[in-house]
This record gives sequence, structure tokens and C-alpha cells, in this order.
Amino acid sequence: MTSPVLSVAWFSDGNRIVVGCDDGMIQILDLATGVTLLRLVGHTGILRQVSRSPNRRLLASCSDDKSIRLWDAETGLAIGAPIIGHNDCAVDSVAYSPDGSRIVSGSSDNTVRVWGARTGDPILTLHGHAYSVRSVAYSPDGLRIVSGSNDYTVRIWDSTTGQLVGNPLAGHSKLVWCVAYSPDGTRIASSSEDHTIRVWDAATGAAVATIRGHTGWVFSVAFSPDGRRLASGSRDGTVRVWDATDDWRCWDV
Repeated sequence: MTSPVLSVAWFSDGNRIVVGCDDGMIQILDLATGVTLLRLVGHTGILRQVSRSPNRRLLASCSDDKSIRLWDAETGLAIGAPIIGHNDCAVDSVAYSPDGSRIVSGSSDNTVRVWGARTGDPILTLHGHAYSVRSVAYSPDGLRIVSGSNDYTVRIWDSTTGQLVGNPLAGHSKLVWCVAYSPDGTRIASSSEDHTIRVWDAATGAAVATIRGHTGWVFSVAFSPDGRRLASGSRDGTVRVWDATDDWRCWDV
């Protein structure tokens, strides 16, 4: 790579990964050889995130060039025209719904938006955040969307109506970089510029845990497939893995 890598996602075969770079390039890599299999060219700004669809063949990406793009992961070709609609603002996050029929995006226009994954047609606009939306994710059952923002809050939305579910989840003292659902959908993890990870009850919004240990901004957080571990990556240069079953004890990686 000749540019910083800002996003990475696995293919389900375990043999390939897709990476998004600072220069707007998307590359699909063979893990065994390190060879670049495909280059996906189209974005003209910093590539913020790449998301793989559940059906394995499609990719969605978003960028500072204010667009979302859809790609065929087997050919590297763009599908349709770029999706434009975030009020001429950068798009910071993108994710597929579990059934692959919709895409959700978060933007510096302070909104969360939902799009048809096949057509790119707008479906919902979710208003409520006061500042940029840094991260979005669907619940495993597809009924909820979670978002994290520069306004320090995490919000849960009804994915069908676009209505806010309950009150904003408040606790972080600085912007929220990343949000993630646990595989069983019962918990939400959020990571922040305040150096902490917070875990919330997805049904009630109640705080479950505040995890401290990083000495820098925590950019990313993800549950393991079995939900028993929580991994986090930070500006302090460490990746940490936390026990999500008991006392949140930590292993440095």
C-alpha cells in the first residue's frame, strides 16, 4: 500500500480482504500471496469505509467525495451511478442490512440515511444528531440501526420507520468514533475520543460497562463472532481484546 489504510473487511471465504485507502482506492487482496486481485477505482476523495454485503458479491463504499458507491466484488466494476444525497457533505460510514436489501450511511451533514441496495434510491432520513455521524451499524435482526456521533451520543433507531428508539445513550465525554452490535443483538459497544469503550444494553439503553485502559482515542471496536470477546483499536498504538463474558479483563495484542 502506498497510502494509509482506513478500512478493512473480510470476505467470508477467509482468503481475501478488501481495504480502503486514503487516496480513494479500494483493493481486494489475496491473503496467501499478498497479491492485489482487483483495484476498484472511482472515488476522488479519502475512502472512509468499505462494507461487504451478506450475499458476498457486492461491496459498498463511502468517501469524503460525498458519495456512496456500489461495486461487484468479483469483477471490480461499479454498479450504477454514485449515490449522492448527504447535502453535499462527506460520508463517513456505510453498512449493509443483514438481508442485503438496504444500506445505511452516516455523514457530516448530521444525518443517518437509508438507501435501497439495488437501486440506490433514498428510503429514510434519520434526524436527531447535532453533529457529524461517524459510525452506523444494523442490528443482527435488521430491526434497529445504531449510530455514533461527534455530539458524544449513541442513538438507536427503528430501521423501518426511522424513529428514534428511546433516549440517546449519553456517557461519552467526547466524540464517538465507532459503534457495533454484539452477534446476539443484546449489547452495543461504542468507542470514543475520550479513551473509553462503553457497553450498553441494546433493549433498554442502560449502561452495562465502561472499559478503560487505552491511553488514546479509541477508533474502532468489534465483537468476536461468538460474542465472548471485544476487540478495540486505538491511537495509542495498541489493539486490546476484552473478555465480554465476565469482568472485561484485557489482553494486549
